[in-house]
Amino acid sequence: MSVLIRSFEPADADAVVALWHEAGLTRPWNDPRADIDRMRAVWPDLLLVAEDAGRIVGAVMAGYDGHRGWLYYLASAADRRGEGIGRTLVEEAERRLIALGCPKVQLMVRPGNEIVFAFYDGVGYERFEIAMTGKRLIVDVPAEASV
Repeated sequence: MSVLIRSFEPADADAVVALWHEAGLTRPWNDPRADIDRMRAVWPDLLLVAEDAGRIVGAVMAGYDGHRGWLYYLASAADRRGEGIGRTLVEEAERRLIALGCPKVQLMVRPGNEIVFAFYDGVGYERFEIAMTGKRLIVDVPAEASV
C-alpha cells in the first residue's frame, strides 16, 4: 500500500469533512469542523489522515482522557475500502496512544451497524454490553447550516 499516514494539517479540513460526510459519520447536531478544532486544541497529533497521491483517502480521530483512549470518525474513501486503509489508520492511532501511556482504547458503534462491528472484530476489538448516557454542553451549529 502506497498510502502515507500522517497528522492532519489545516489544509486537509475540506477533504476530511467531505470524507466523513460520504461515509455517513456526521450528524446534524455535531459540526465536524468544530470537532476538528476541539481535537486539535488538545491532541493535534491524534487526528490522522491517509493520503495517496495528494488525495485524502482515509481519516481517524483519536483521543486520550488519561484513563482510556477513544477512536472517532474512522473512514476510508468508498472507492478504496478493502485495501487496509482503515486498519492502518487504527494501528497508527493505537501506536500513538501507546506512546502517550494509554492502556486501553474504546469506540462507540451505533446498534445494528454490523459492517463496522465486523471491521473492529477483525482488528482485535471486543464488544461490550453497556449502555451509555450523555449530555450536550455546547450546541453546535454546523458551518453548512449557518451559510
